Amino acid sequence: MSSNDNVAHALAGAGGGALSMIVTYPLVTLSTKAQTTATKKTNDTEAQKLTKEEYQQQLSKLAKTSFFQNVVKTLKQEGVTGLYAGLESAIYGIALTNFIYYYFYEYTSKSFVKSNLEKDRASRGLSTAQSMLAGAIAGSITSVSTNPIWVANTRMTVSKTQNGTIKTLINIVKTDGVGALFNGVLPALVLVLNPIIQYTIFEQLKNFLLKRSKKKSITPLNAFFIGALGKLVATSVTYPYITLKARMHLATKSTTEAGEVQKLTSISAMVKDIVKNEGVSGFYNGIRVKLTQSILSAAFLFYFKEELYQGSVRILRGIDYVRSTRPKKI
Repeated sequence: MSSNDNVAHALAGAGGGALSMIVTYPLVTLSTKAQTTATKKTNDTEAQKLTKEEYQQQLSKLAKTSFFQNVVKTLKQEGVTGLYAGLESAIYGIALTNFIYYYFYEYTSKSFVKSNLEKDRASRGLSTAQSMLAGAIAGSITSVSTNPIWVANTRMTVSKTQNGTIKTLINIVKTDGVGALFNGVLPALVLVLNPIIQYTIFEQLKNFLLKRSKKKSITPLNAFFIGALGKLVATSVTYPYITLKARMHLATKSTTEAGEVQKLTSISAMVKDIVKNEGVSGFYNGIRVKLTQSILSAAFLFYFKEELYQGSVRILRGIDYVRSTRPKKI
């Protein structure tokens, strides 16, 4: 059942991620727009006529816009559908991301547990170092393989002209080349720290609760709260890189000036640009909305995952049973 168990965790993670994304997506939209405000303003014809001081004043004003004002502005300009721009690609992205992540995380974790047992150091859970290493391996594989979908999602979220995920991906390749699908992959790899921090906190708190309760699994409600806590810490620590990744997703050949093509792929160039035009606070645009979204998303993810896991196990066992009872061909 080991292989099936990995798949069950992957399916539960994919389903839980999709459901949590649907619940919290308006907050995803608002935080993405806040993170990429400067990128959009730089491309405006009117913005390019402003002096540096006027430009920075506008950015500062936009950064201080309240959550309520952002909601009203989006509803006024784009309607209710504006809060769900790019939802299709987000569901694809989070389902695929979580499926890949949980499969490799469980696979790596079980390898560590097996190694522990062979060394007569039986444990009900992973050590902190093992949790972090499992997260690093799973996160790195996931970041590279799903980056194109998140590039498409960022552009669909920010753009007022909405296309489907596949059409957006094709347009990106046509206008900016295949390499554009991997814009922001370097900060995405650095952001592997986010799930490492999140899942390490989750695993250690889970182990603590299991030892206290002497049960085999935690309740969905327990998962909800410790998942939220883990995400709060992880997002707070890694938010500047979340902003960098979102802005690099928007970088195109048409929006870079001659001699500045390095901005398409260079983290250092993007960092200098943000510090120069917005100051350090530019890395934290939309952090309050993002924290709210991330905490709720993670909490619902772990809640739904715990609920869906048992169902996934039963389905896979049923498939195995059907296969085993099927008459063999002679």
